[in-house]
Amino acid sequence: MTVVGGGVTALLTAVECVLDGHRVTVVDRGCLPDGGAAPPGRHRILRALHPADPRATRAALRAHHRWVELEELFLTRFYERVGALTVLPPAAAADGAALVENAGGTARQLTAAGLSDRYPHLHLDRGLGAVLEEQAGVLLAGRVLAACAGWLKWQRNVELVEHRAVTAVDGGSGTVRLADGRDLHGDAVLVAVDPRSRNLLPEGVAERLTLYRQSLLHCRVPPHQARAWAATPAIASLGTAGGARLVPPVAGRGLKLTSAAARRVVDEITDHATDPYWQRTLEREFGDVLPGFGPAWVTAAEDAYYAAFAPAGGPPLVALGGAGYAYAACGGTSFEFAPLIARSLADRLAGSAPTGVGALDGPPPAGHAPRLAGLPAGGRA
Repeated sequence: MTVVGGGVTALLTAVECVLDGHRVTVVDRGCLPDGGAAPPGRHRILRALHPADPRATRAALRAHHRWVELEELFLTRFYERVGALTVLPPAAAADGAALVENAGGTARQLTAAGLSDRYPHLHLDRGLGAVLEEQAGVLLAGRVLAACAGWLKWQRNVELVEHRAVTAVDGGSGTVRLADGRDLHGDAVLVAVDPRSRNLLPEGVAERLTLYRQSLLHCRVPPHQARAWAATPAIASLGTAGGARLVPPVAGRGLKLTSAAARRVVDEITDHATDPYWQRTLEREFGDVLPGFGPAWVTAAEDAYYAAFAPAGGPPLVALGGAGYAYAACGGTSFEFAPLIARSLADRLAGSAPTGVGALDGPPPAGHAPRLAGLPAGGRA
């Protein structure tokens, strides 16, 4: 089998194929893991709750358990279980806590007064409640990718082909053509498409992939608040109109702040520098949420990129003919659900029995991009 890509979907699919006993070649235009897919300081919030979506909530719980198993397989810690908080209107918070419990997880509903007592260093809307998942937390994305690649390098049936750009894929014959003229052959091919490899998607599909640029701030919390922040969970939603969320200081890294208000559509990946306008946008939004917050907290600002299918296309699986498939990893949800996606893709490549993950169980026609049932549409979590 040949897997094209160095991000989490590609590497975890390769891991699953190796565990199934297959010989696997992984090829990427850069080094493995792909540093551009998740720089060392990047985080991903991992939680069960997907409000009003029972199927996604159940899938998120399965992903949580698989991430724990992968830590044991790789002998690497990359899942910091600091908890996850979702701020919601009181009625929605009650429904959300029940949703997680009904799916087999654990969650606690917090009232506005409970939020204020528990997190006095946050200034949240007094009319809102929250759902607290104490067993959830934060994935250290760069450490995940390094662990995947490190494990694969020690496997006998794995070939890692680095710094080789792919120019064409023939799913019918299982051939992958490299820019240097070399051909790789396998019984099956997976192209894990990211924003920089959209040209490998079939015509008519790549055009529907929208590229987003997102600004975020890295911050140092005041020393007198250090203990409070050490007990703060990852907050997937702060309940603001702009869609603010934060990752607390974990694993020696600082506070990370971002918001949907600092997201915009772009045509291409350029630099990662944050324009002062977007930095000020984030500073204004978090100034209303974090008492005493200001530019002095900010140690660095950066821009990241992700892709999503719009409108409401969801992350697609695309048939390339024969045993060839392309999967377009879209936003943070693809990282959150990556273990489930990888398992399903490995089953698809092997032509095994139905996977139980919606669209993967029926062979999509070439160029068709069905949504993976049970997973939320593309976007960052």
